Amino acid sequence: MSCRSLLTALLLAVLGSGAAQVAPAVSAAPPVSSVPAGFSVPSGAGDSIYPALGAPGLDVTHYDLSIRSDPRIDTLSGRAVLSITALSDLNQIALDFAGPITSDVLLNGQAARFAQVGEKLLILPPAPLKAGTRFTLGVTYQGTPALHLDLGLRLGWITQDDASYTYSEPDGAHTYFPCNDLPTDGASFTLHLDVPAGYTAVASGVQTGQRSQNGRTVTDFELPQETATYALGIQVGRLDVVTRPSAGGVALRDAFPAGTPESVRTPFARVADMLSVLTGWFGPYPFAAYGAAITHDPQLLALETATLSTFPAREQGEEVALHELAHQWFGDSVRLGDWADVWLNEGFATYAELLWAEHQGQDTSGLLRRWYAALTRQAARPLVATAAPQLFDSTSYQRGALTLHVLRLQIGDASFRRVLQSYAARYAGHSARTADFLNVVRDVAGQTALNALLPWVNGPSLPPLPPEF
Repeated sequence: MSCRSLLTALLLAVLGSGAAQVAPAVSAAPPVSSVPAGFSVPSGAGDSIYPALGAPGLDVTHYDLSIRSDPRIDTLSGRAVLSITALSDLNQIALDFAGPITSDVLLNGQAARFAQVGEKLLILPPAPLKAGTRFTLGVTYQGTPALHLDLGLRLGWITQDDASYTYSEPDGAHTYFPCNDLPTDGASFTLHLDVPAGYTAVASGVQTGQRSQNGRTVTDFELPQETATYALGIQVGRLDVVTRPSAGGVALRDAFPAGTPESVRTPFARVADMLSVLTGWFGPYPFAAYGAAITHDPQLLALETATLSTFPAREQGEEVALHELAHQWFGDSVRLGDWADVWLNEGFATYAELLWAEHQGQDTSGLLRRWYAALTRQAARPLVATAAPQLFDSTSYQRGALTLHVLRLQIGDASFRRVLQSYAARYAGHSARTADFLNVVRDVAGQTALNALLPWVNGPSLPPLPPEF
């Protein structure tokens, strides 16, 4: 995600000079009140920033989602079939779901007792499930996706201006489909998007089929790589889909609302060049396709939805397009092990902006100093966040990027490239934490390099700007 800290600053200004923190997450889901007999509300999977999300003991391996929608209204109907492995003995299955009303749940094809309580969908199996058991859950639901606000953004399935799109970072996916809504539990996806004639649906993954009947069109997509729920991208509207020549075997396509000015489209015409630069630093691109989906909302912030990044309907520089492309490696392929480690996403994508500037022959010393100056304007903290308002601040972006540059100066370009590629390859399709990245640094570049990095990672104060900058 690009420039999230700007929105935080604006929100604080709106709340007034006495505001101490960003508005917390808000959902239209009913509060936890009475819990039906036989059910219990779990404590969550233990994420340090979003402790109520997720459920211990579950590994969702695949989501098969059928969603019927109409951008002229704000309701939808859906059916989600989840393939799950029990990681521990389960007397109850708990999913995150603050969305439309559930009408039925099938466990391995048989009706199961369920309850929606707060932002959880609770299911009772007819008999306890042993650790290692593989099973499927089919959930049918219909209604209006929940209103969910976090860090000043509306998240989830959003319908406005004759279009619908998903925007879920960090915790909005469970407003429109039942899921284990933490990036630690990545899964593959199959999508079937049913929309009225005259509208086009695009989504993360590769289109595998399309059929029309009775005034509607169903388009199918496959995303075989394990992906975080927040990174699932869907857009429905009156769209122009532009296909570009493939780059290094990667299919390129963009989706623009009809009438999008050329000035908004321009930065995405250079994605093939950007792919060439980033693969040289990060290693092979981790997906089969890439492109941009432009929304109608000019105020939106860009988001790294997998294989099809989401962008606002306004002019922006190439660095924004580059930033979201970099997230396909760091954020989408390598997922977060905890939201506290979001600098592993944002710091890496911000540093990619410098790599692109270097490729174009620009003097990057000014960019490095601007990053440092941005950090001096806020309270210093270590890279690992301790609260939600810190997730998308200058520390996650600029301090994270400067930390990588310090490493590069310490070990040289060749070793730095090996660190980036080793980290991307070792954790592709998996989640990682700060300690995992530091282990890669030590393994590739040695303990001396790691020691030089630690004040930038763990130090409570901002280290001085190195003279080499």
